[in-house]
Amino acid sequence: MSNAVTQVPAAPSAQALQHFEAGFAFETDCWDTHAALQQEDSGFVLVDARSPAHYERGHIPGAVNIPHGKIIESRLVKYLESTLFVVYCAGPHCNGAARAAVRMARLGRPVKLMAGGITGWLDEGFELATGTDHDRAAA
Repeated sequence: MSNAVTQVPAAPSAQALQHFEAGFAFETDCWDTHAALQQEDSGFVLVDARSPAHYERGHIPGAVNIPHGKIIESRLVKYLESTLFVVYCAGPHCNGAARAAVRMARLGRPVKLMAGGITGWLDEGFELATGTDHDRAAA
């Protein structure tokens, strides 16, 4: 019996492998980000792409606040060109992280999106920081 799941056959395994492995070049998740932030050098700068007001109410510890509309080269000059940025926003209902990733990529900066954003972070049981420590970097 056909249904919406089975109507289109699954891709061949080799094609599926290529597709899903490629996704890791563009995204990471909350759990992996949290684990990396526990290391002395996480290897990236975590960017909260929301407004300063939202950042102050609650953000991931170690994140810097650069609202997606304010991502310009002059805001990034203190970071090496090779610095990896991991961007996030409110969650799956928000495209601010994708907008931030586009701006970073247009500036030639390595970037990944943290899937889930604040919503995913909280769903995993991780804590948020509050306040205005906008310049604190994780890398």
